[in-house]
Amino acid sequence: MLMSMLAAGGLETVADGIRAADDDNPNGYHELERVKGLDKAGDTSWLNDAHGKCLKVISFLLQHLPSSHHYKIVFVRRNLQEVLASQRKMLERRGESGGDADDEALAQMFAAHVTKTERQLAARPNCEVLYVEHRAALDSPRAVATQVNGFLGDRLDVDKMTAVVDRQLYRNRVPGIGP
Repeated sequence: MLMSMLAAGGLETVADGIRAADDDNPNGYHELERVKGLDKAGDTSWLNDAHGKCLKVISFLLQHLPSSHHYKIVFVRRNLQEVLASQRKMLERRGESGGDADDEALAQMFAAHVTKTERQLAARPNCEVLYVEHRAALDSPRAVATQVNGFLGDRLDVDKMTAVVDRQLYRNRVPGIGP
């Protein structure tokens, strides 16, 4: 959702279209396949072409961003139970198993990972981070769009960013929380 907001607001996204929109993400993934190799030794000169643009990087790979660049990271936090529910549904649609780990154990592991990632980012002088709550982007898209716009230099169209938020796509909710 946030990638769609950034693109609508006028920020060029770096994506290759290899992973097409599907039932799990009907608005597309906005991904660049090369990002998946950040944790492997290799050429990262392609990051030069991403300067001033938006690039989606999953939290696990943030630690592998080269220190030779400066990054403005918009880190989306989401309720871990919703993340797990979303992943489980995606695996079910693909006919794959999610393994034997229970949701509570996975949530604890992921929470520890997020905490570790936040500490790592705070220690990197080449990383500026804005933390955005997924739920806030759904409940108050204009406020989040305004906050993100300010963080990125007040160059985006907040009205267009707000307009792309589609609450109908908020399908993996924690029971008893919110509408």
